[in-house]
Amino acid sequence: MTQVSVSAGTTLAEVLASRWLVALEIRILVSHVMGLTRVQLITQSERVLSAAEAEQLTRLFQRRCDGEPIAYLTGEREFFGLSFAVTPAVLIPRPETELLVELALERLPQNGLVLDLGTGSGAIPVAIALTRPDTRVSALDVSAAALEIARANALRHQVEIRYVESDWYAALSAEKFDVITANPPYIVAGDAHLAQGDLRFEPLSALTDHGDGLSALRTIIAGAEGFLKPGGWLLMEHGYDQAQAVRDLLGTTDMQHIQSWRDLAGIERVTGAQISD
Repeated sequence: MTQVSVSAGTTLAEVLASRWLVALEIRILVSHVMGLTRVQLITQSERVLSAAEAEQLTRLFQRRCDGEPIAYLTGEREFFGLSFAVTPAVLIPRPETELLVELALERLPQNGLVLDLGTGSGAIPVAIALTRPDTRVSALDVSAAALEIARANALRHQVEIRYVESDWYAALSAEKFDVITANPPYIVAGDAHLAQGDLRFEPLSALTDHGDGLSALRTIIAGAEGFLKPGGWLLMEHGYDQAQAVRDLLGTTDMQHIQSWRDLAGIERVTGAQISD
């Protein structure tokens, strides 16, 4: 295991040249601790670290060397061009999920109603609400801790979103939406990836359904028709190899225009369908 030690009196240039981590990660963590922009890291390269700064960098570098995600170390992650607060209570927003936002925006009518299921950090509904201020957005999560982060992100971006603590549709009444989005737990229980990389530190219940990876998707699909307006869309993110299984599940409903969309890596990442008019 790598042991990290940053000393007081070290210059920024010396820290940035260190080999504990890749250069980009070092720059991110130094910027976070020092409150400096990327340009300032260069222009102030001879700045000397205080004892407190050296101690904080030592702790963060060590935690990163031990595998903890950068997003949890800085408390921030960019998504859809926006900065979101994240903690270990929520999944780290990922670029592939931006496809879900784009598809929802394309299908939203003027003054539309959106429901985001399993919202986590609230990245999806905040991105939608900021892009389409005419839209009324609701978001659910079973985790009170996740909803606390989601509310903070809505406040950060000054958008109004209704958050509800709910196990999928359970807390909803007779409401209807134009678009329902969901990025549910879809990793199969026991998948080796759960014990690798950043996933080791993310909330397990937000990653896996502790089953075949499809149980949450089944629940979402089974209830969708009761909460969609005529012509409304259900859009769901899923695993890289689950598109056909999700299309098959949608095929058991009366929904139409069942299809999957590929992310920038060419992977079928989102599958959806439209309720008949």
